[in-house]
Amino acid sequence: MIRLVVNADDLGLHPRIDEGIFRAHGEGIVTSASLLVAGTTAPKAARAAAERGLALGVHLCLTSHLTPSAAPHRVRWLAPGGRFRSDWRELAAAWLAGLIPSDEIELELAAQVARAREQGADVDHLDVHQHLHLLPGMARLVEGLAERLRLPLRWPAELPRPTWLRRPGAWAKTSLLSALGFARPARGAHRVPAVGLFDSGGLTEARLLKLLGRLTDGDWELMCHPGLAPATVPEDPAWRYDWEAELAALCSPRVREALRQHGISLVTYRAL
Repeated sequence: MIRLVVNADDLGLHPRIDEGIFRAHGEGIVTSASLLVAGTTAPKAARAAAERGLALGVHLCLTSHLTPSAAPHRVRWLAPGGRFRSDWRELAAAWLAGLIPSDEIELELAAQVARAREQGADVDHLDVHQHLHLLPGMARLVEGLAERLRLPLRWPAELPRPTWLRRPGAWAKTSLLSALGFARPARGAHRVPAVGLFDSGGLTEARLLKLLGRLTDGDWELMCHPGLAPATVPEDPAWRYDWEAELAALCSPRVREALRQHGISLVTYRAL
């Protein structure tokens, strides 16, 4: 039996992204979303998700120039000047250089879960923006939080394929993150293997059909990024995903038929 959570990331970051996620839930196969609590529309999005019956997890974030949920003076190395660093490269460099105390990370992650609940989310899982929990030393902090809260945790689990070489940038990033994920022994948290990392921002119908066909028996998450293309995301103006192509793929009748043919049951994290 194959059980699949189809989870849309970045709810609460931008109204156009939120709108696309809700459409992918109402008209497509999305069963779950991850709330980015520091996003400008997060409180409104959390309320709308509750009204629509969309399950929510927390998209733990330590980058993208967003503001911390903990008091700024208590996370001054994690969020210098009151904002996180721009991207995973900057954060990873500072973390691996020992510039960020681990207690600041733990404080901020717990504060984000508390903030999500304050915004009205009935939190059912955790995942991490840009998969920073796979960094050496970071995994134990995130897994520790997931274990204490008894919440499932997304764990990227994709093996490299020859076709990945057509996109060398995505190949390098996905291969590195997958290697870190496989190298990290389980420490007690309930990890749910996830696919879709390589296709982040470019999950077309054809790619989605191939992913579904490769799933084996067990519980899985498909991470995705549906939306209605914003002119720009103010917090990260250089960010360019094909949100609308992912939305179209997730609402495709061919994808629905593939789920039926492969015997894949759509579920939320509560079912796991």
